[in-house]
Amino acid sequence: MNKGLFTVLENKRIAESVWRLELEGDTAAIKRPGQFVNIELEGFYLRRPLSVCDWEEGRLTLIYKTVGRGTEALSGVEAGRRLDLLTGLGNGYELEPSGARPLLIGGGAGIPPLYGLAKRLLWQGKAPLAILGFNRKRELILAEAFRALGAETIIATADGSAGLKGLATDAVSCAGVYSYVYACGPEPMLKAVYDKTEGSGQFSFEERMGCGFGACMGCSCKTKYGAKRICREGPVLEKEEIIW
Repeated sequence: MNKGLFTVLENKRIAESVWRLELEGDTAAIKRPGQFVNIELEGFYLRRPLSVCDWEEGRLTLIYKTVGRGTEALSGVEAGRRLDLLTGLGNGYELEPSGARPLLIGGGAGIPPLYGLAKRLLWQGKAPLAILGFNRKRELILAEAFRALGAETIIATADGSAGLKGLATDAVSCAGVYSYVYACGPEPMLKAVYDKTEGSGQFSFEERMGCGFGACMGCSCKTKYGAKRICREGPVLEKEEIIW
């Protein structure tokens, strides 16, 4: 974990209630896709945890949805401002077990960390297939970015306004043979992915957090191997250890 100041390069609305935040600062503590950062906002006691979409040396990309007062306040932060971040938080995705054709399934705000994962899998010569689920067309994010990387991408919308009509899990039947599963999204979606996919995988969970680094124990959950903190041992858990 690292604590430092980041300069806002851009904070732009990219879809309905969804924003892309580009930051400049020390990203050395971020080691794996699926990790998150915790942002301090003026006037709020608790920091706001946001998953990392992508990073490189000195630059960080976050994509977030405005769902409460904290993220609404964040959407008003202008370029040039400096934000205090804790970086390198959480247990991210392991790439080693992926196999040749991993399946990546994301829903809504759970899609951004899968972008950074897909990029790094492609760097390793893997051929990821991404299934991205949304409620409606105007909420689409990152679909073209996944395709620009070279990842095969399937879009599903609940209302049928783009791609396949249905949920992300409904598109699993179109995936063909896959070697491993990576998932990120709301818990009902993760449960459906768990039930509809075969073999091993890694699932990224969301929980309300206090500290974000394991001290307060507020985000603990039960697993087959005992209690784990989503902010510390998670947010990524192995499929085999999950208890629903």
